[in-house]
Amino acid sequence: MIVADRKKIPEIRDMVKDHERVLLVGCGTCVTVCLAGGEREAGIIGSALRMSLKIIGREAVTVHECTIERQCEDAFIDVLAQRVGDYDAICSLGCGAGVQALAERFPGKAVYPGLNTQFIGILESQGVWTEKCAACGNCRLDQYFGICPITRCAKRQLNGPCGGSRAGKCEVSDGTDCAWQLICDRAKSLDKLDVFDVLMPAQDWSTSNDGGARKVVREDQCIAGMGPKA
Repeated sequence: MIVADRKKIPEIRDMVKDHERVLLVGCGTCVTVCLAGGEREAGIIGSALRMSLKIIGREAVTVHECTIERQCEDAFIDVLAQRVGDYDAICSLGCGAGVQALAERFPGKAVYPGLNTQFIGILESQGVWTEKCAACGNCRLDQYFGICPITRCAKRQLNGPCGGSRAGKCEVSDGTDCAWQLICDRAKSLDKLDVFDVLMPAQDWSTSNDGGARKVVREDQCIAGMGPKA
């Protein structure tokens, strides 16, 4: 799940204050689950934004809210097509992909981000989300027993702990588990500690975003004549 959190209302207000009509667009997937940009949050943010605009004398700015199923897929953005013409700006409550999808679909409109996209993670406990994946494009979780050292180790160590941990906690913070302690504990429970006798190769970072935006193409799923752009 992509985890995001809301920008502060004054920051959102300052982005949209010079427009006359603003459409606040929520997203019904990841950011709904992490309680940042779903229908409920769009209503709350919309009310707070109108109040904040009124305080600075911009009560003439009209702010409306709506929520679509997914902002990262053009088919769902179709729902907005008839409404967008009535507004001169859009504030997206989706992740960064959603913001860019709306900007590409409506090039004549100003599009602003209402959220800060944080990471790919899981719900750890009620109200707490934790990063688990860096989306590096070269998953090696099979080698680390389902625990990612790239994301969960502060130093991204691929060949064992750094030696700075104490009592299973990272030297960076007493509240952070040492990823390698977790990896070793799991390997031991599975009677697989011998795998660490083999030196792990360096990570292939060419699959990350060093070469610009990445793309996954499934030729078997592409519609004839509508394949990837050159």
